[in-house]
Amino acid sequence: MTDDDILKEAKEAFTLVSDYEQENRNLAEEDIRFSRLGDQWDDDVLRQRQEQGRPALTINKLPTFIRQVVNNARQNKPQIKVRPVDSGADVATAKIINGLIRNIEQTSNADVAYDTAADFAVTMGFGYFRIDVDYSDDDTFEQDIRIERVANPFNVFGDPYSEAADSSDWNSAFYVKLLSTDEFERRYKGAEKVDWEQTGYTKLDHAWFDGEEIMIAEYWRRVEEPRTVLLLSDGSVVGAKVYEKNRPDFDLLGITVENNRVVKSHKITHYLMTGAEVLETTSWAGRYIPIIPVYGEEVNIEGKRYFRSLIRDAIDAQRMHNYWRTATTELVALAPKAPFIGPEDAFTGKDARKWETANTEQHAFLAYSGEVEPKRQPFAGIPAGALQEALNASDDMKAIIGLFDTEVDYPAASGKAIFYRERKGDVSTFHFIDNLSRAIRHGGRVVLDLIPHVYSGQRIIRTLGQDGTVESAQLGQEAVREDPKEGITGVYDLTAGKYDLVVETGPSYTTQRQEAADQMMELIRVYPDAAPVIGDLLVKNLDWPGADEIAERLKALLPAVLQGGQEEDPRLAEAMQMIQKLQGAIEQLHADRSIEQFEASVKAFTAESKAFDAETKRISALAKAGKDIADAASPPGPHDRYEDAA
Repeated sequence: MTDDDILKEAKEAFTLVSDYEQENRNLAEEDIRFSRLGDQWDDDVLRQRQEQGRPALTINKLPTFIRQVVNNARQNKPQIKVRPVDSGADVATAKIINGLIRNIEQTSNADVAYDTAADFAVTMGFGYFRIDVDYSDDDTFEQDIRIERVANPFNVFGDPYSEAADSSDWNSAFYVKLLSTDEFERRYKGAEKVDWEQTGYTKLDHAWFDGEEIMIAEYWRRVEEPRTVLLLSDGSVVGAKVYEKNRPDFDLLGITVENNRVVKSHKITHYLMTGAEVLETTSWAGRYIPIIPVYGEEVNIEGKRYFRSLIRDAIDAQRMHNYWRTATTELVALAPKAPFIGPEDAFTGKDARKWETANTEQHAFLAYSGEVEPKRQPFAGIPAGALQEALNASDDMKAIIGLFDTEVDYPAASGKAIFYRERKGDVSTFHFIDNLSRAIRHGGRVVLDLIPHVYSGQRIIRTLGQDGTVESAQLGQEAVREDPKEGITGVYDLTAGKYDLVVETGPSYTTQRQEAADQMMELIRVYPDAAPVIGDLLVKNLDWPGADEIAERLKALLPAVLQGGQEEDPRLAEAMQMIQKLQGAIEQLHADRSIEQFEASVKAFTAESKAFDAETKRISALAKAGKDIADAASPPGPHDRYEDAA
């Protein structure tokens, strides 16, 4: 397609999606202004009250409900986990991919992207984060995957024909931003002046160019195209183009084509454009558009999707709460003070002025004339009806949203009952947390799809363990696994095999450590004999200074098998029985004070120990030789299953 064709298609698609999303966007803007900016009074009513000098209070209770749901999501972070699903994949490589994804999330501050998207989804019905690929550094050609936040969800326009719950079926999307004409010239025109009329900008719709600002759009376009895949004689599956490109290598290894078939695939192209010209065109390596929506509550009416926030139905209750609290304040604080009642002659005399200012000034005493004492009328009291209506409005908000004051609902109960009481609100709002998990799962799918294209060839990558430990792994095409204890972690091929992913939602690793330490302490309290066995694990999960060093010392006291040594050989059990018998004999000989027999037993024990050590070394040598033979006889490593989309 020519640039003119792309411009025409993109502008028509943008007009379509803008009209389709207009209602959702208007409601979302109202939600965020109402709940976060406190814009809760109608303009006409607010103006009238201000002109009359009357109060218009805003007692905004909605951010508390929003924070409760969003902070619950922050405490229970969804975690992406990869698992192998075919013969070309293996557990060791899945572990490397898991560590790589954790490193991608940490280096790109993915938690900020997730939290921002979740906050917008709860507050106004939808939010987004995006995935990008960029160079690792200024002086390298190696690239890394980045997970970035979308600070303004109104900049994203999705596919109006999407039906998937996580929008993984998007075939088009726009990510737009507004730039001033000067900034546009500086970024994209080499700081040269642009003839806006000659280049056609002045003929654009107001949305694309208004004379002062110009809209820059990233237009993502996904089209379906067939692709041929081949089944090779070594059991691997590769694309036809990959096979042709590497055919000499396959021929050298004696690998031939066993079968072929045509499959559906997708090609994604990224266009950076204005309404008048295409600035850049880039092929995207993955199969999914890398903009991930996080939805609030979804409602589908006659095929149109509406996305609702947590607080949308509580807006009227919040308005009523503001009105009744304002009315109460107005009736109590601004009501005139009750006057004094008495005979007319009681207020005459030298203190007449004091009586005139009794309600506006403070006086030490008030003297009256005559025999009848003036009395003030009693205070009418707090307007109970207005206060009750305010309480009713507050309760309405809780009932609508599904979050209650647990301490008020029920009397004090057991710890377990209190726990389940606190979880009641979590159940009412769990669909927001679940939608975030779906979005992160789709984001993980996009990352997993990009990894074979970005992390390929010969390079060293950094991986991150679940506990935050940093390790390195060598990437390459060889399917070699060495012993990590010898300082070699192996060479991994991330382009081979198929992997699936799941998302687990739960407490962070720090919280899990604290809970694990508490449970271990409880286990030791109930079963003290477990202390020598799990003591190192307990100390490792504590936050003491020097806890790691203490854990290592405790671990050194454990038997070799518990330290992660080789699997126990059956002969070892026999040897242990023999040692126990000898130890018993030694103790008996000591008791009999038979020195000669004791020395003979010691020599026999020493001889048996040496024989056992020799047998153990022989078994280890046989095992290593068997492994070398198996490695030499194994087929070549699997090859890349997917073609480079570029």
